Amino acid sequence: MCAKLVVTAAREKTMTAIFAAKTRLWPARVFAGLLLVTLGFASRAEAGDQYLDRDDRPVGGYDVVSYHTGDQPLQGLDTITAEYNAVRWYFATEANRDLFVANPVRYAPAYDGHCAYALANDRKVRTDPLAYRVVDGVLYMNFSPSIQTRWEQDIPGYLEQSEANWPDLEPEPAARPGGWF
Repeated sequence: MCAKLVVTAAREKTMTAIFAAKTRLWPARVFAGLLLVTLGFASRAEAGDQYLDRDDRPVGGYDVVSYHTGDQPLQGLDTITAEYNAVRWYFATEANRDLFVANPVRYAPAYDGHCAYALANDRKVRTDPLAYRVVDGVLYMNFSPSIQTRWEQDIPGYLEQSEANWPDLEPEPAARPGGWF
């Protein structure tokens, strides 16, 4: 009887210690979970202004999914659209729209559609929808075909600079159509 009492007391002491440890960790776990959820929403809410053309269309109204899936981009239709980042996006097919809606971050252009080359040079500049390249599954836009050619001479170097400059440039207003800035 005495041995059983000692085992029970030792077990109770162990269980109390485990419960106390879990209780101390509970606030940290809740805080970490809330932080992850908050950061997830904040990164979406803090997306910068998308570059829009004169008709308020991103990527000149082209279907951003078609940049990833076809040989060349397709013009989107006014009848097949979706909203993302407070912008109406246009698609050539309903299937492409559905792919975009399921994962818009995958298909939307990097840097809110601004010129990747100009960002490497610390400027937020408009883009030509036909001056583009998909690199490692990411759509990068550029100002013109000639700038695109220059950018392609050192894509890793320009992307490194663009990535370094983007946090400071993202909150600035979007580039306007019709000029460099």
